[in-house]
Amino acid sequence: MGDQKNLFLAIGLSLVVLLVYQMLVVDPAARRQRAAQEVAQTQNVSVAQNDIEVDAGPVLLSREDAIAAHQRVRIETPALDGSINLDGARFDDLFLRQFRTHLDPASAEVMLLDPRKSRGGYFTNFGWRAADEGANNTLPGLNTHWTLVAGEVLTPVTPITLQYSSPEGLVFERLISVDEQYMFTISDTVRNEGTATRIIAPNGMVRRYGNPTELSENATREEKMKNRSGFILHQGAVGAIGEKLVEIKYRKLAKDGGAKNTGTGGWLGFTDKYWLSAMVPPPDASISSDIRTFTGVSGDTVFEASYQLDAKTIAPGQSISAENRFFAGAKQYKVLQAYQENLSITRFDMSIDWGIFWFLTRPYFNALDFFYGLVGNFGIAILILTLVIKIIFFPIANRSYASMARMKALQPKMEELRAQFKDEPQRMQQETMELYKREKVNPVGGCLPMLLQIPIFYALYKTLYISIEMRHAPFFGWVKDLSAPDPTHIGNLFGLIPWDPTGIPVLGAVLAVGVWPLLMGITMAAQQLLNPPAPDPVQRRIFAFMPVIFTIMLAPFAAGLVIYWAWNNFLSLIQQYFITRKNGVETPFDKYLAILLNKIGKGEAR
Repeated sequence: MGDQKNLFLAIGLSLVVLLVYQMLVVDPAARRQRAAQEVAQTQNVSVAQNDIEVDAGPVLLSREDAIAAHQRVRIETPALDGSINLDGARFDDLFLRQFRTHLDPASAEVMLLDPRKSRGGYFTNFGWRAADEGANNTLPGLNTHWTLVAGEVLTPVTPITLQYSSPEGLVFERLISVDEQYMFTISDTVRNEGTATRIIAPNGMVRRYGNPTELSENATREEKMKNRSGFILHQGAVGAIGEKLVEIKYRKLAKDGGAKNTGTGGWLGFTDKYWLSAMVPPPDASISSDIRTFTGVSGDTVFEASYQLDAKTIAPGQSISAENRFFAGAKQYKVLQAYQENLSITRFDMSIDWGIFWFLTRPYFNALDFFYGLVGNFGIAILILTLVIKIIFFPIANRSYASMARMKALQPKMEELRAQFKDEPQRMQQETMELYKREKVNPVGGCLPMLLQIPIFYALYKTLYISIEMRHAPFFGWVKDLSAPDPTHIGNLFGLIPWDPTGIPVLGAVLAVGVWPLLMGITMAAQQLLNPPAPDPVQRRIFAFMPVIFTIMLAPFAAGLVIYWAWNNFLSLIQQYFITRKNGVETPFDKYLAILLNKIGKGEAR
């Protein structure tokens, strides 16, 4: 009893320490950081720190003012909605028409590109640089004003043509087209109407202002979870230069700097959990890429991914051409794979973060997509796939659970040995090994087969986490979005009162536990009852507390993931129970059932 009091006391003191740390250290630091950002954003600085080209203009702008400050050409497709900025021919205003910010169909479309140069700016620009003695600032770049010479609205059937003439006599004509999905094609033709031979090189750049994984304090719990970047998900610079896959997370890029690569063909840009903005040069082009970061005029970190193609020589009276593509949209596997095959884009489907077990996550996704096509519900598809995997690994799990059952059957003899040799640990270990040998029990037999399944479970978890198909996909009952946390909480009496307890420091994590996380914790605790108890009393208490910890930890995760864990635990519980009984071992459930039946029998006798 004294040990239990000490354990609960330690837990209570830990919670008090966390609460005090939150109040005295974390919250004040967050307030200071927000105040510093507000001060920096109010400074109307007009010169950016860019060693390639000046990104001039006011810093603090609303999105509406930023849109209205420039001449634009509308973009209207079945998948996209926005405009092209004629200053720089920038792609800086783009919404995804088929995706909403929230579950409500009336909510705003997902915004992918943003023209603001203050926090949130995100755009792409294609230009040219001089490879000879010519001046770069007269070639098309970030702020060059283009003239619309053909077309009015960019649609899949109506391309637009832009034109720019440099003082040196170079005439640039740009044809921009778009398909019905997310791919733009930028075709440049350059005529030399001057008197000197020029050597110029096409380039492209994607720039992002501010760390997109940092959200405001007003962000919802779902938004914070969806944008959280951890070991399970890559968000940041991504691309394939030649055959080399390039991935640098925003945090690492801001801390350690970027990287330069060269190769033939590929693509380069930035990725979020579900969205991608990537430049795609010709598949046979030689690429020199540069991923870097610098401090912007508003004090935010600016992330930039750029590339330059081989220089082209253009003599007077001659013309040259260059073609680039730009993908801006959702990372839907079939769409990416179609672009990869039809346009010869190297490893384009790797923009989805399949993880180190990509050879498993891809088949899992295909299986999920197949079952979804059969049943029409992504949640049911998760349950079916989990069941299929359990069937495939049934023999391995059987051996594992049988070994655990035999270990559990030896517990009385193990307790006798501990009592007999409690003062002789070495002798007790020898006698224990002899017991295992006599009973033909392998103490690690229950562990090794399970270790083989760890990559399988991780890959399935990864598949569910990254799949855009699960975003805003309903299940049944109160779960309307499998990609969002369970909307019910202990703190709001499981949805009976309109209150979100997640903002409360420390305690909010406990109050935010919903129905499905509770079911997951219950199934985990029930399965532990079938496992052999740990020999050490302290270890037993720690293991007994683990379901509580996991319940709190998984509560803010996507409901689809928690449903998977609860369902997987339930299937494992049933399998392990029958195997344990088959080996002649009585389980705690049998004891509870016997007590219940006994009480029912006495009640009927009366």
